[in-house]
Amino acid sequence: MTETALILIDVQRGFDEPVWGPRDNPGAEANIKALLDAWQARRLPVVLVHHDSTKPDSPLRPGQAGNDFKPELDGARPDLVFGKKVNSAFIGDVDLDAWLRKRGITSFVLAGIQTNFCCETTARMGGNLGYDVTFALDATFTFDLEGPDGSVLTADELSRATATNLHGGGFATVKSTKDILAGLS
Repeated sequence: MTETALILIDVQRGFDEPVWGPRDNPGAEANIKALLDAWQARRLPVVLVHHDSTKPDSPLRPGQAGNDFKPELDGARPDLVFGKKVNSAFIGDVDLDAWLRKRGITSFVLAGIQTNFCCETTARMGGNLGYDVTFALDATFTFDLEGPDGSVLTADELSRATATNLHGGGFATVKSTKDILAGLS
């Protein structure tokens, strides 16, 4: 039986900046912490990914306080930490696919920020690469977003769309943190 990795995407302080606008799921950080604690208690593989923005005004730029991980990751003992400059963790400073395959890891749980960007993109690529992906929807959050016509979709609407895309497209199984943790027992 292979181990299931926990991949935490972009759990960074820069997402606390007001520039992003209204967000959903105020309980996301507590759920991320619960997943991290459970994985570490069982000595299962943990991967931390951070977004290293190349935009000069981004709070996620390397060298800025916003690039640092949020306090919920304090004390983390990850098996792998790396940066990326695009949405998918599979296109980063480390070849995540090769790292997982070398260890015989064929499944992972995904959580982090933002639900509909880096988390969804990583889940979709993971599904396309043949991984058994579990998406911890309540351990993610996102922000309201304006569309090309000026209309705004709320963060809640975007999260529901992500869950629908991943489930309907067969990319991932969408579960709650509670259900994921119950499956570990």
